[in-house]
Amino acid sequence: MDRLLLLEEQGRLSGNPTNRTLRKIAANPLAIIGLVLFLILLLACMAAPLISTYGPNAIDLRNRLSPPSRAHLLGTDQIGRDIFSRILYGGRISIFVGLGSALGAALIGVSLGTYAGYRRGALDALVMKVSEIMMSFPQIILVSILVTIVGQSLWNLLLIFILTGWPSMYRMARSQMLSIREMEYIQALQAFGIGSFTISFKHMLVNAVGPIFVNITLSTAMFILQEAALSFLGLGVPLEQATWGNILNVAQDLNILRGAWWVWLPVGLVITLFVMAINFIGDGLRDAADPTQVG
Repeated sequence: MDRLLLLEEQGRLSGNPTNRTLRKIAANPLAIIGLVLFLILLLACMAAPLISTYGPNAIDLRNRLSPPSRAHLLGTDQIGRDIFSRILYGGRISIFVGLGSALGAALIGVSLGTYAGYRRGALDALVMKVSEIMMSFPQIILVSILVTIVGQSLWNLLLIFILTGWPSMYRMARSQMLSIREMEYIQALQAFGIGSFTISFKHMLVNAVGPIFVNITLSTAMFILQEAALSFLGLGVPLEQATWGNILNVAQDLNILRGAWWVWLPVGLVITLFVMAINFIGDGLRDAADPTQVG
């Protein structure tokens, strides 16, 4: 009987890791809620032309600052643009900036961290020093300075987020490699004469994908908030393009802030819900990737 129980436990532990991860995520109610919210908002933004009857920049001066109605579900702004349409179309750009920046930063940071963390030596010392210098500045201030220097545009902002976001990805990947490189199977691969590139990217990186995915989700939320903050200050995506941050920009006017809540409150709630959804997904992925929890 004891042997049967032992075999059953071994079978459970050696089961498909993907299935175990999915079971853990499915058992996490906040992760499921976050995933549902994320998909709803993402699909709504992608289907903006089908959902909304107005363009994001269509002006109707006869309906300036109109409150929510059947014609305009979330009202209009100070020049008559439909808020509901601008939130949907603006979400496309804001999500693209957040996710694209996180993926670009992960590509650079994880690649450097994986190889340099395994090889160590001069390359690791150089990249580590560069990352320390960049991380010594508050990121929002560094981004603001670079936007002022290179100018405002969607692609400039995306590039700046990537260039300022890779150090944290690098340090996370490097720390994972430093712990994995001491394992016995890595020493066995070295004994067989397998190349450094193959060992680091083929055999070591696969054991660190969990923390990497978690970092990507959290970085996506961070970049979306940074885009909103910069656009609110007038330093983000140019104001003629609808983004969640640019919609909030008009709330700098105290008259709108006090008397036209529909201009800023709905988009503020959307940003809050979307960032919360991403954080819930990230927490679920972190728990699922935790090797100490084998459920």
